Amino acid sequence: MGYKIIEAASRERRDYINSIIEGMAFTKNFRSMTAEEWYVFIPGFNDPHTGGAAGKAIIHYNLIGNRDIFINTTIIFDDPQLHAGKLHDLVYSVSDEIINRIVGYADTLLSVHAGENSYQAEYKQ
Repeated sequence: MGYKIIEAASRERRDYINSIIEGMAFTKNFRSMTAEEWYVFIPGFNDPHTGGAAGKAIIHYNLIGNRDIFINTTIIFDDPQLHAGKLHDLVYSVSDEIINRIVGYADTLLSVHAGENSYQAEYKQ
């Protein structure tokens, strides 16, 4: 039985998203002994008030006990362009890449705040 593979995004859209992801940069800001704050710079997007980072990722390590450890991650996008529903695929892809680069393969609870594109997810090994 053969199944057709249907691409949800066009090749141009995938190339655009990949170029955005390749151009992302991060700056770490110390927050506390159990949390990190990373500023996320995304090409073509920025904070409209400061002109700086388009968003930030806050990683909170819940290290009480060593059996069930989850890393709680909150990503906040400040650029209102990223709040538009038409960019949901970009927001999802960028958020996924942020988790891959900063948190890695750890079990993670994710909360993304991006207006209409806000969502929650769980990453498990």
